[in-house]
Amino acid sequence: MLLIPAIDLKDGHCVRLKQGDMDQSTTFGEDPAAMARKWVDAGARRLHLVDLNGAFAGVPKNHGAIKSILKAVGDEIPVQLGGGIRDLDTIEKYIDGGLRYVIIGTAAVKNPGFLKDACSAFGGHIIVGLDAKDGKVATDGWSKLTGHEVVDLARKFEDWGVESIIYTDIGRDGMLSGINIDATVKLAQALSIPVIASGGLSNMADIEQLCAVESEGVEGVICGRAIYSGDLDFAAAQARADALGNAA
Repeated sequence: MLLIPAIDLKDGHCVRLKQGDMDQSTTFGEDPAAMARKWVDAGARRLHLVDLNGAFAGVPKNHGAIKSILKAVGDEIPVQLGGGIRDLDTIEKYIDGGLRYVIIGTAAVKNPGFLKDACSAFGGHIIVGLDAKDGKVATDGWSKLTGHEVVDLARKFEDWGVESIIYTDIGRDGMLSGINIDATVKLAQALSIPVIASGGLSNMADIEQLCAVESEGVEGVICGRAIYSGDLDFAAAQARADALGNAA
């Protein structure tokens, strides 16, 4: 089970939002590169970056912070990034700059032709982020709820060649209320590509529950507020996940 620390970038700083609200942000660090090193040194095997300004503006914004993180991490572990990625040129620049995966969210839903082209041009590098509430997909920084069912869209994107799906229950994100295991497993069972859980991770019990369903296709989990607030010790959680994986 991959435990993937999230580094959410707003105005060059590391922050966490509550339920995607830019007005409800808590700053956890002024130095994104140092934060990235902290998680790598604690045993992270992948990092998850979010350009929050980019997500809301529709164009990439936190260039300096992203570049500093990639420099700090080097080739040690893969880094994935989402937020404001709307064209193939942006994807190419990011991958050339050292990113392993780009995450396409709103644009995948609103401009599926772009996603199809991205999968064709950058096979193996494209992850789709599907944010949902009550099984329906949300877009535009979670501000708009669509009529699309998560499973239906994910199956279509799988056919186009996306690498994996990050599934976020937006009712739980940043709330430390526990992962929506049932919805995550339901999605993973409908697909043959991996699903990464996101939204609500709060404690070691969540990690153990996720490890129990890893064989259903749940590859990992995004670790956000819990590892910054101290509710979850990241290094201990990754060690526990590894132990459970080895025992399975």
